[in-house]
Amino acid sequence: MTPQKVTAAVIERNGKILIARRRRGDSLAGKWEFPGGKLEPGETPEECLKRELKEELGIETEVGAFFCSSRFVYPHIAVELLVYRTSYVSGEIELLEHDRVEWVSPETLRETDFSEADRPVVRRLKEQAAPKKQP
Repeated sequence: MTPQKVTAAVIERNGKILIARRRRGDSLAGKWEFPGGKLEPGETPEECLKRELKEELGIETEVGAFFCSSRFVYPHIAVELLVYRTSYVSGEIELLEHDRVEWVSPETLRETDFSEADRPVVRRLKEQAAPKKQP
C-alpha cells in the first residue's frame, strides 16, 4: 500500500506548541495531532500545509524548515507524515475540523493521547526540549 502523503505543523509560540484533537465522527476521534492535512496533486508539502492550516484552523502561517517524517499504517490508510516547523502569522484559531486545540509545552506532551503517526514527532520534540547532560 502506497502511503498517502500528509503534512503536519509544529507551530510554536511563547515556548508552547499548538496541538489539535480530532473531533467525534473522525476515524481517529479523540486523538491529538499536529495540525495539517493531505497533499493534493501538484502541491508541494509547504503549499499543502499552508492551505490546510487555513482550511482547518482559519489561520495564516509561514511554513519553515522540515522537522521530520513518520510513516504509519492505520487499518483505513497508510500515511507518510511530513512535519515542518511553522510560524503563526495571523487570524483567530477556529475549530473547523477539530473539537479542541491547546498550546502545550514540549515537556508536557502526553504521547499516549496522540495518533500513532504523530508519536515519533512527540518523541523528537521531547528529546529536543530535554536539558543536555554534561559529560
